[in-house]
Amino acid sequence: MSQDPNQEPLVRLDVSGGLAVVTLNRPRAYNAINLLLAESLVDILIRCDEDRQVRAVLVTGAGPAFCSGGDIRQMQEYVARDGDGGRFLKSLTVYLHAAITTISHMQKPVVMAVNGPAAGAGFSLAIAGDLLLAAETATFTVAYTAIALSPDGGSTFHLPRLIGPKLAFELASSNRRLSATEARDLRIVSKVFAADQFLAEATAYASALACGPTEALSRAKRLIATGTENTLETQMEYERQAIGACGRTADFKVGVTAFLEKRVATYHGR
Repeated sequence: MSQDPNQEPLVRLDVSGGLAVVTLNRPRAYNAINLLLAESLVDILIRCDEDRQVRAVLVTGAGPAFCSGGDIRQMQEYVARDGDGGRFLKSLTVYLHAAITTISHMQKPVVMAVNGPAAGAGFSLAIAGDLLLAAETATFTVAYTAIALSPDGGSTFHLPRLIGPKLAFELASSNRRLSATEARDLRIVSKVFAADQFLAEATAYASALACGPTEALSRAKRLIATGTENTLETQMEYERQAIGACGRTADFKVGVTAFLEKRVATYHGR
């Protein structure tokens, strides 16, 4: 499966100053995820993961939406052809889940910049990031059961951990829409910015992470992700190993020196 090289890329990648900006690029379809977009997203995220010049990743959407979810028109095409949507949905989730897994295990911060509606798979993608920033005009809805589907994209893993299982099921069963401020109050969203300044604010936020101590941020991400799975003693041993490894980095020496000299450290991600 490959995209026509004469068409606009379904996922754009721009790298500058250590920050990779990944943009879902089907604005006329509200960035709905079809097979080609999902495959492209996985490829772009792996490139970000492997590129040592990339120290943080920002994911956003082109046009008025972040992502409206799976492409329902493509679902219908496969229903018409196959008689049902099972095979198509399993194929689509192979790529979507690979993208979510790559985000989760990437050894650098991944910030989701939700510029507009995030629904269904778009909601799942949004909450998979390490941090979620939202424009004040953004909205969030689980959406799956509205078309008689169960959730995917790791949302049944991430959402209960953010807000608890009962509220997670309420959102999944009612499909009620959350505003950006409601999502922030539920601790789904980290920060809300004015819509007219959103991309600039989100980029500045993510750029600050890209200028940070990359190894320390990577190890903090992993420790926090696995902390609920371990006993206190086991977790503290992982912390001991991680902080020792960070203490051997060049960035640690830079940080200590800058602190003692009362100046801002300039980290190089090493």
